[in-house]
Amino acid sequence: MAGLKFLFLLPFCMLMSTENAHIQERLFLSSLGLVNRPRPSIHGPVPSVLWKMFKKTEKKHEWDPCTVPEYGVRGNIVRYVLDQGRVIADSSSGCPACMEHYLYFNMSVLEDAEQLSLAQLEVRFKHHSFPESRKDLAFNMHLYRVLRSALKGMARESSRRLLLSQSVQYTPGTIRFNLTDLAESWRRPGKNYGMVLALQLHATCLSNEVDQDCGVEIVHKGHAQMPELVATLVVVSLNPQQCRSRKKRSAYYLPVTPSNVCKPRRLYIDFKDVGWQDWIIAPQGYVANYCHGECPFPLSESLNGTNHAILQTLVHSFDPEETPQPCCVPIKLSPISMLYYDNNDNVVLRHYEDMVVDECGCR
Repeated sequence: MAGLKFLFLLPFCMLMSTENAHIQERLFLSSLGLVNRPRPSIHGPVPSVLWKMFKKTEKKHEWDPCTVPEYGVRGNIVRYVLDQGRVIADSSSGCPACMEHYLYFNMSVLEDAEQLSLAQLEVRFKHHSFPESRKDLAFNMHLYRVLRSALKGMARESSRRLLLSQSVQYTPGTIRFNLTDLAESWRRPGKNYGMVLALQLHATCLSNEVDQDCGVEIVHKGHAQMPELVATLVVVSLNPQQCRSRKKRSAYYLPVTPSNVCKPRRLYIDFKDVGWQDWIIAPQGYVANYCHGECPFPLSESLNGTNHAILQTLVHSFDPEETPQPCCVPIKLSPISMLYYDNNDNVVLRHYEDMVVDECGCR
């Protein structure tokens, strides 16, 4: 509830001391599962899949925030983790048409409490990296797990293990590999040395310096021009502390009313007002609402009072100075989804429960 308390106090932030405002901000970020406020260095494009998933949660009246049907797994957090690797320059391999790309994905972005549901490597050829005339090219693709840091003079074969090998076509589409087990092992300290993605033209494309069928020209001391690759790791995880698999009603707008009876009151949170527009992609704000009002005697059915609250109002009517009225509190809340950049410039889609007050009651 610390996060919700902060939400209710947002309109009065200008009246707070700077130190108190920072404390409230940390409390709210903690309720969102964030250690500190993200400060992305770049604002890369949001993957279209994440936009579609976000839009669907906005329109859907009944949805389970603890599953990701697009990937067929349980989860409430979807991350597009960027590759922090590089192309490996290797002119001594004797392969005139090979390319190796070292891939590294930082799995420390996952919190300890998160349960990994899916880690899917997505590889695609970079747009316009190859002429249209070469779209029929075929490659052998090999994916290796790096076992340890390679020392000078050590044979590279001893520091890597082949995970898979397959033939692929040069295509604008995406090639996907399930690496869930491997990514889970990367979460352990000292176990993540990354991977190597090796790409080699089929042997039939290398018989001549210029092969009309393959469209390959051998240039620069016998090396072929190779297409550029873009690799991303899609990570779906479940934080059970923030997901209880309960179906919630969608948020709705509530009119402002002068009545002093316990009921939901409308409260809109604008992320721009608190200076968070630089890391929150969407939504720009949302209707959080809050509970306010009295719980008078006798409690009517509309006030959703418990038996204890009914008795407390009865005692309060006889002894108002010693016995307070029951409190007006949220009894039904709804989830929302957020798209944001983390400190590693990854795009994250995250579902949060208990963010919108739908109903209030006396407790």
